[in-house]
Amino acid sequence: MKLFAHPSFLLAIIPAMLAAGLLLWIGSALKKHVERTLFSAEVYQKLTASLRPVSRWRNVCLLAGIFFLFIALAGPQWGTEIVEVQGSFAQTIIAVDVSASMRAQDLQPNRLENAKMMLRMLVSNLKDERIGLIAFTSQAQIACPITTDQEALTYFISTLRPDMLPVPGTSLAAPVTLAARLLSKYPGQKAVILLTDGEDHSPKDLAAAKEAALKNNIRIIAIGIGTKEGTLLPDKVDASGQVIEYKKDRKGNTVISKLDDQSLVELSGENYIPYTTAAQVAVEVEKKLRSLDKTSTRVSRNLTYKNRYQIPLAFSFLLLTVYLLWPVGRKKQPILNPPPSR
Repeated sequence: MKLFAHPSFLLAIIPAMLAAGLLLWIGSALKKHVERTLFSAEVYQKLTASLRPVSRWRNVCLLAGIFFLFIALAGPQWGTEIVEVQGSFAQTIIAVDVSASMRAQDLQPNRLENAKMMLRMLVSNLKDERIGLIAFTSQAQIACPITTDQEALTYFISTLRPDMLPVPGTSLAAPVTLAARLLSKYPGQKAVILLTDGEDHSPKDLAAAKEAALKNNIRIIAIGIGTKEGTLLPDKVDASGQVIEYKKDRKGNTVISKLDDQSLVELSGENYIPYTTAAQVAVEVEKKLRSLDKTSTRVSRNLTYKNRYQIPLAFSFLLLTVYLLWPVGRKKQPILNPPPSR
């Protein structure tokens, strides 16, 4: 929690109070100099006998008023309140393959780390999107609900890792079907960004998933990560990241994982993007998302701190008012009793 919204104003308190104190001291010194120059001590005492002496408490009120004024400018805040935000946003779901094949190192350091790097770049540029995150293997699971909170989304992207789901294999239909269900309640055109190497163990379900996306006006943007030549698939690595053993199939043959873009092209058509570099792919995806429809919706409630500047501001106003209204005029003359009548 930040105790002050604008803590830089706190640094100005001491200089401001020193400056005010210096001006008061200079004013008092000049006044005394003028008094000594124009009047003798006896004459000045007679002239000011009926005037109130200037109290030091008046200057204390001035300095305290300045102190509380800068405290108010610093924006003290404590306690929390829930604020509901409303705006126009496009809706997008990112679906990331976290199967074992995403460990392949035909892209350094591996396919999944490249996907995460690209997504961080993409998310940082999407200020007017509501984005959700899905992790999938042969099944799909929500990793982050649809949100406008970029920090939360970036955090959940960083937690993605190969085999984070307990079910092996890969199904491209599973994330598309889940995304269609999540996006079906929003009007207008939405999008699903599919990041995968394209290996699919359930190709028979692709047609139904594509139909669900089409029915809900969802554009599928597929990104093929990997190379067509492929590479061996790490199975065991040591603490330094060096591969100890490569994955083998049931027959004992070493598994080679390759990019299979045929099913990705079938799903996305002209919206298929082969992975090149993180920056280049992020730019291409952003261009395709810019044409999505935006809808006015109430989004997730934001928890914010309550601003309490009113309290020190009231103290400052009160103290400065006392300073300005402090009585400095003539003393009240005692009422003399009239002489007794004879």
